[in-house]
Amino acid sequence: MNKISRRRFIQWLGTASALGALGAPSLAFPKTGARIVIVGGGFGGATCANYLKRFDPSLDVTLIESHKQFYTCPFSNAVLGGLYDMDFIRHDYDKLQSKHRVKVIQDYASTIDPDKQTVHTTAGRTLSYDRLVLSPGIDFLWNAIEGYDPAASLIMPHAWKAGSQTRLLLKQLHEMPNGGVVVIAPPANPFRCPPGPYERASMIAHYLKQHKPRSKVLILDAKDKFSKQALFQDAWDEFYPDHIEWVPGSQGGIVTAVDPKHMTVTADEEKIKAAVANIIPPQKAGDVAYRAGLTNDKGWCPVNQKTFESTIYKNVHIIGDASIAGKMPKSGFSASSQGKVCAAEIVAALRGDTIGTSSWVNTCYSLITPDYGISVAAVYRLGDKGIVGVEGAGGVGPRDAPLTTRQMEAVYAEGWYRAITADIFG
Repeated sequence: MNKISRRRFIQWLGTASALGALGAPSLAFPKTGARIVIVGGGFGGATCANYLKRFDPSLDVTLIESHKQFYTCPFSNAVLGGLYDMDFIRHDYDKLQSKHRVKVIQDYASTIDPDKQTVHTTAGRTLSYDRLVLSPGIDFLWNAIEGYDPAASLIMPHAWKAGSQTRLLLKQLHEMPNGGVVVIAPPANPFRCPPGPYERASMIAHYLKQHKPRSKVLILDAKDKFSKQALFQDAWDEFYPDHIEWVPGSQGGIVTAVDPKHMTVTADEEKIKAAVANIIPPQKAGDVAYRAGLTNDKGWCPVNQKTFESTIYKNVHIIGDASIAGKMPKSGFSASSQGKVCAAEIVAALRGDTIGTSSWVNTCYSLITPDYGISVAAVYRLGDKGIVGVEGAGGVGPRDAPLTTRQMEAVYAEGWYRAITADIFG
């Protein structure tokens, strides 16, 4: 991997074949017929369900997902920018059921009993399992920002869970006056999709530049630095010099309070009037993991980083954003990569075997304009202190890359998205 150029690596990740080659060993295990329950049908949970059945078709795999359809956070920013509609990021579970024979239950996992190895749902179901996989994503630390609670999010959307919140933010952008300010308030680390707020600023600025040119995006950041910062800021200087302003935390960017009634955001004791306020609050593991006692004092789930089995309860695996996965970022690609490896580890464990040391992969594309993209990519391995990056594999795009490279990265971004969603959802 160290001998593969970064450009070639990015090209490879943009193809469907790479998704099968990276992060998912080719395995043929004896049949076990064990019962596997998976909670959460996003990038991690749906991938794990899919690959469990690929590795061992005899498994009884049940996926519990509260929504009939899944809207992806990846490419939701492009929807806000007017590049795609909501249908582009919508996926269902039909082929997961018909092709891979995964049982999909539209319900909400309310409680977990790790001792009895059962999951209870709000509809009154009780499901027994031999292995449980949780991929609950994230929930929010409500009121960590004064005044920002679930009711406030219906006026100042976070849109950090795609779907209805994405629609609401899109509607507000369309209805805001020309000349208004869009405030985006990213949280401190760790949080889902570290480059996401800055791609969002870019895509919203693209929309504003076309339709409301006297408007601007104001990023009030809890941090002093962010993912792919130099690439973003170079592109903002080129494309949006009058439409994006970034204020770091040390210079007054930390949002301490909001007032949805008056549409004001307070940072550094200054009240800022917003036409649209996109408040992204601090985060924790999905609520079902918290209520099951699977989180640490910081709200995330400690796991054995080889198998993703909880260090608190046996036979419970936690993947995706909720887990503590070493140096891997909280992203859709990370979750999918973890889902494949977790599936392989579970099937091996059920037959009393182990597999060799696995590798994981992540790449993250960000669109600045419809035909200008940037990216970061990495390969991960298990080290003495958990999952670490492989030196020389992947990396951030060079600042001096020619325009043709940026144009191709925008093409690769859509190719990656179509490939990974096809791999997961069929």
